[in-house]
Formats: sequence, structure tokens, C-alpha cells
Amino acid sequence: MATKSSISDLDAQIEKLRERKRLLIVKSAERFARAATKSGLAEMEIADEEVDRIIEEIAARFRKGERKGAAGPAPQARRSGDSGAGAQGQVPNDG
Repeated sequence: MATKSSISDLDAQIEKLRERKRLLIVKSAERFARAATKSGLAEMEIADEEVDRIIEEIAARFRKGERKGAAGPAPQARRSGDSGAGAQGQVPNDG
């Protein structure tokens, strides 16, 4: 038997979901901030637009790997001909 939820019940559920979303965003931001600090990227003076472009390129690389259904990590492609403000901020992946 399905029970009807009251408006106040729905509002409470919505508020819980908003708080959960906020916490997930904070955890994600902290994760990327740690990576940027660890790599030294946070110390570099790079324009926000350039950081956005670089992050979008990284995301596109991993999205491409997801579409292929790869079981492992996406290929580590390096762009040797990259010149510009972001080129100095690249960190080698030689682990």
C-alpha cells in the first residue's frame, strides 16, 4: 500500500538531499584542491580560464575512456607540441 507523503515530509526529504549534495560538492572540491596542491598547480599563477580549459581537456580524456568501456584507466596521452600559458603547469605522470 502506497502512503501519501505530506508536503512537510517532502520538504524534509528535499532538504536532506540538498545537504547531501552540498557535502558531495565539498568533498569533491577538497579532493581536487589536494591534487592541485600536491602537484604544485595551486602555487602557479594560471588564469582561471586556462585552468578551466585544462580541466575540461582532462575530463574529455577520461570521458573518452569511459565511452570505450575500458576496464583500466584511460591512456596517458601527452601533447608534446603544446605551448602556451598552461604548458608550464604540466606535471609528468611518470609516477
